[in-house]
Amino acid sequence: MIIRIDPDIDGVIVTLPPGAGQRQGLDLIRGKESWVLGGLDALPPRAPFAPGAHVPFLGVEHLIRHRQGRGIPVRRAGNIITVSGRAEHLARRLIDWFRQQARAEITPRVDSKAAMLGRTGRPISIRDTRSRWGSYSVDGGFSFSWRLVIAPEFVLDYVVAHEVAHMKVMDHSGKFWAVVAELTDDVQGARDWLKDHGDAVHRYG
Repeated sequence: MIIRIDPDIDGVIVTLPPGAGQRQGLDLIRGKESWVLGGLDALPPRAPFAPGAHVPFLGVEHLIRHRQGRGIPVRRAGNIITVSGRAEHLARRLIDWFRQQARAEITPRVDSKAAMLGRTGRPISIRDTRSRWGSYSVDGGFSFSWRLVIAPEFVLDYVVAHEVAHMKVMDHSGKFWAVVAELTDDVQGARDWLKDHGDAVHRYG
């Protein structure tokens, strides 16, 4: 049996082997009550996109403002992000804007880093994935989380470098990490940041 904290539901998921019953799962939870409660308490607070809330963009805190009426759906000026239109559409419009910004930040980095390896860029998709910040496959190209633009720029740059490096080395051998280091600065700092703050990034929106 496997038990884990799931931040998406602010709860616990228990995976039972074939033939196991619900009672066994409940017994497992009761036996690990202290661990479960501690894990739930340790989850970063949720940070909904709402007027007056703050959200980082490339690691810099920005204030979210709402403006009634038509106009440019989302506008960033200084450290303020203004979302126009009906209030109930604010979160969706802001997520769409973050997706656009992610593509704008990531695409030229993929192209330039691929060129450093003597390769050409591949198709890029922007998604909202929890298990991976990015991925690369020979057939499918690149996939990145839009949430990378919430993180500091050096972290985003590292994730792009990590995936582009797979164009040359598909495993995570020493040779692979040497290629990553050629494509970006502060590899360890970026990895540490994702380890320490990655869960919090997923709480926005």
